[in-house]
Amino acid sequence: MRAFITAFFVMFSSVFAAQAQEEPSLVIQQQLDAFTSRDVNQAFSFASPMIQGMFQSPSNFGQMVEFGYPMVWNNSETRFLDKREFQNGDVIMQKVMIRDQAGALHILEYQMVRLPQGWKINGVELLKPPQVGA
Repeated sequence: MRAFITAFFVMFSSVFAAQAQEEPSLVIQQQLDAFTSRDVNQAFSFASPMIQGMFQSPSNFGQMVEFGYPMVWNNSETRFLDKREFQNGDVIMQKVMIRDQAGALHILEYQMVRLPQGWKINGVELLKPPQVGA
């Protein structure tokens, strides 16, 4: 019986550890899904307090994304690439490849911060495409 209980706790903790590792990408995907469905209130809820303070309202935030990051506003495909951890894992830089509605690929880097209420998006940078030489 003791072996069963130990095995159960090991399995249970492994599941939670895997979920904790995936959570930042899940938050990004949920925000992208919210933009796709034009739910700017939901999308705004995934932003950090700093970002929310900068834009003051979901409407302002939605307009910034629609016009400043049209590939996020009209995303059709997402692929999570490499990530880097900082500050004992409380900050993650997650690269994301996004395909827009026209089929073009874009690489963005999301800064994720771990707060008491969970992972939040603290910024996004559109990265320059890699140089392909002749």
